[in-house]
Amino acid sequence: MRDRYVGKVGHDIDFGLCMAVKAGNRVFLRGQSATSLNGVYAGDDPAAQTETAMTNVKALLEEAGAELAHICKTTIYITDYAYREPVYRVIGRWLEGVYPCSTGLIVAGLAKPELKMEIDIEAIIPE
Repeated sequence: MRDRYVGKVGHDIDFGLCMAVKAGNRVFLRGQSATSLNGVYAGDDPAAQTETAMTNVKALLEEAGAELAHICKTTIYITDYAYREPVYRVIGRWLEGVYPCSTGLIVAGLAKPELKMEIDIEAIIPE
């Protein structure tokens, strides 16, 4: 079974994509970054962008029946090595005690030039 989640917390489908997909007990989130689910941009600070991304992550997981503690895998993209510490500090605070597997990448750019970070999440809801 595959469900897509849209609209409940103010986000819309664009380009034929949705913010979250639940397949059985697995939840996959679209990459989250500096724009809140209601369209407010967090500004250029990497920590503020990460705070917004993690707020989105929490809301989307809850909409799909999951919680932060169910996160198993993160992929974190940053556009400059200097952003690593502030980005990971914020993520670490949100995921304290969760200990997911993580991959971190430094990339030349993201979907919009003002984005400093993006995080992909995979979660598994315990049976």
